[in-house]
Amino acid sequence: MADRNSGGAMGAAGRAPTADRADAIRNVVLVGHSGAGKTTLVEQLLAATGTVQRPGRVEDGNTVSDFDEVEVRQQRSVNLALAPLVHNGIKINLLDTPGYADFVGDLRAGLRAADAALFVVSASEGIDGLTRMLWEECAQVGMPRAVVITKIDHQRADFDDVLTTCQDVFGDGVAPLYLPVITNGHVNGLIGLLSQKFYNYATGTRTEKEPGAEYEAQIEERRGDLIEGIIQESEDESLMDRYLAGEPIDTKVLVDDLEKAVARGSFFPVLCSGLGDGHAVGMTELLELVTQGFPSPLEHPMPEITDLSGKPVGGIACDPDGPLVAEVVKTTSDPYVGRISLVRVFSGTLRPDMTVHVSGHGLADRGHEDHDVDERIGTLTSPLGKAQRPAAKGSAGDIVAVAKLSRAETGDTLSEVDRPLLMTSWQMPDPLLPVAIRARSKADEDKLAQALGRLVAEDPTLRLENNAETRQLVLWCMGEAHTDVLLDRLANRHGVEVERIELRVPLRETFGGRCQAMGRNVKQTGGHGQYAICHLEVEPLPSGGGFEFVDKIVGGVVPRQFIPSVEKGVRAQMERGVVAGYPMVDVRVTLYDGKAHSVDSSDMAFQIAGQLALKEAASKVSTLLLEPVDELSVLVADDYVGSVMSDLSSRRGRVLGTEPVGTGRTLVKAEVPELEITRYAIDLRSMSHGTGTFTRTFLRYEPLPPNLASKVAAATE
Repeated sequence: MADRNSGGAMGAAGRAPTADRADAIRNVVLVGHSGAGKTTLVEQLLAATGTVQRPGRVEDGNTVSDFDEVEVRQQRSVNLALAPLVHNGIKINLLDTPGYADFVGDLRAGLRAADAALFVVSASEGIDGLTRMLWEECAQVGMPRAVVITKIDHQRADFDDVLTTCQDVFGDGVAPLYLPVITNGHVNGLIGLLSQKFYNYATGTRTEKEPGAEYEAQIEERRGDLIEGIIQESEDESLMDRYLAGEPIDTKVLVDDLEKAVARGSFFPVLCSGLGDGHAVGMTELLELVTQGFPSPLEHPMPEITDLSGKPVGGIACDPDGPLVAEVVKTTSDPYVGRISLVRVFSGTLRPDMTVHVSGHGLADRGHEDHDVDERIGTLTSPLGKAQRPAAKGSAGDIVAVAKLSRAETGDTLSEVDRPLLMTSWQMPDPLLPVAIRARSKADEDKLAQALGRLVAEDPTLRLENNAETRQLVLWCMGEAHTDVLLDRLANRHGVEVERIELRVPLRETFGGRCQAMGRNVKQTGGHGQYAICHLEVEPLPSGGGFEFVDKIVGGVVPRQFIPSVEKGVRAQMERGVVAGYPMVDVRVTLYDGKAHSVDSSDMAFQIAGQLALKEAASKVSTLLLEPVDELSVLVADDYVGSVMSDLSSRRGRVLGTEPVGTGRTLVKAEVPELEITRYAIDLRSMSHGTGTFTRTFLRYEPLPPNLASKVAAATE
């Protein structure tokens, strides 16, 4: 690592870096809350390796990874972006992810494509709830991690305080490798705790010298903690006894054990970065940790692979000569070159113009087409921001961009035509914020379907719904920021103007009591007329009872062939509703009497009579509006349980109970009307500081309170 003092390597500026061997690749995802400095850190690493001449700035809109017009305007990352570089002969694929919870789909895609994670924490802002949750997710799958404390030059920065927070939040195995040396707000350099050397950046060039005596006590304390942590993870059980006995442990042994512990995900070094008189500090140290401590794709477990029938397939490894298994982790639409797919190659080799099998991903419920098709890929490129640099191939372990895959979407598997395979998709959260939209003009309406199809193909966290009951087009989004980005893209990328409209929740109607009614359809005008009279009794059924039709005709007063006609007419009227235009449910209708005419009675005549009878019943007895009720399962940190339960009660909800989940979290279950939770995704995030999640499942319909029912009825008049 940096304590070995190996110099930085220059990347190939202007050319796409290549790697013929998987052990010469590191796929690293940057994780952290919005504003922590991930994009800036990518810029500094690109500049440090000579990949770019100078680092861009988020404020200036000229960074490599934030090149989307939405990102430039909003000055924050909303997309997963790839930034490859080379250091000491190792190709590093940096995956810059959004830090805002609304864009967790791209963040999870980055985690899927990576073999290790850099958790970026701001020295001036600390750790947010989303970062805590992601650390736990990575821990569950054993992903190697390191922490980078950024902005140590900030006027509010407190390295020691943030380091303590990291150790408290992230748990055991978190220890610093370097200590920053800051004088009058300027970062002069770093002290390596293993080498006990001061890496001086004051002149803009990294030089090595002995640290001052004033740092001796701090170095000794931190170094002791670091060495003990490394030894605890060492496979050499004699090291601890030798260390406690006062025997000096060779630095090379410690570094070797440290690298092994980092690679297997049991030790988590902390590094730091900042600006010293305008130049970046800590890049060499970070690059050496990534290249020497993080695992290559050869060391990362292969995701589960099956054939198209779902049967597990074994024996596939990260081998460029093995069967092709690759996954689309990100899809974008370029106005000039069309659809571009960012692909992680897990096995085999992708080459330009080869034909591959594209397997769908099982997200048909979100508007994503399930498919199994063969497609010929176009050119391969190695993207650096918006620049697409030609690549000769994509070998196992690498990440490349593929052009002209017209059917492939995010999450799809690419495999050989004669051996189609499917990778188990990564966990994707459900979009729970419904937003109703409509086109502003006829011209926009004509273009809207195609534009939405492209957005759905790009974003597996977006669900598109054409609600037949409310006749509304609904986008199910992750949150308000996600919605804003989607509408921005519709307008600026696809030229489609839409407007948000009030979301309608599909209600139901039912009868409030029992009554009898007659439907009389008699029209005799000299020619062939209509004659049908039916007497019905209607009564409500318990919730969930559906519809029952009972035939109690005796004596043939209604001929047998017309009894189904009455039922058909009743069903048709129930679909249209009798009061506010909502479908009617939970009703028993009994046909007990009627009259017919030998010439003028017909199927249609009795259908109309059945409809008229149901309408008359509605004028004789009260009708109720029913609202859908969902069961909510809300997972929150213990600190917010009280607030969540109180909020659910204020939404006319009934809390069913709570149960602890893991450490420090509680699952709250409640029944809540859908009318009260249309914006719950936003409200819960605010209430729980981004840490709360929830799922919803339809339960039943219940009567709408009279005050709300009167408002709905008035709105439909």
